[in-house]
Amino acid sequence: MNKADLINEVATVTRTKKEAQEAVDCVFSTIAKALKKDDTVTLAGFGTFRVDKRKARTGRNPQTGEPINIKARNVPKFVPGKSLKEIVN
Repeated sequence: MNKADLINEVATVTRTKKEAQEAVDCVFSTIAKALKKDDTVTLAGFGTFRVDKRKARTGRNPQTGEPINIKARNVPKFVPGKSLKEIVN
């Protein structure tokens, strides 16, 4: 399922496809804004979106074998909730 499929599915319970697209876009942008502020987004029964911090480290260039420095950075992470895990299994 991609974003367009998700919008079509939401459109079955909203009045129009445009409203569905606005709703989906709003949810995604709200989650992104919260993560940008280093907040955690918890959706009961679904899961938790959070930001993990990766430390700076030394890696290797796979072609030359030379060491390279990899900068520290923040990465988004999703941890599925218990209910979602049970549905999938």
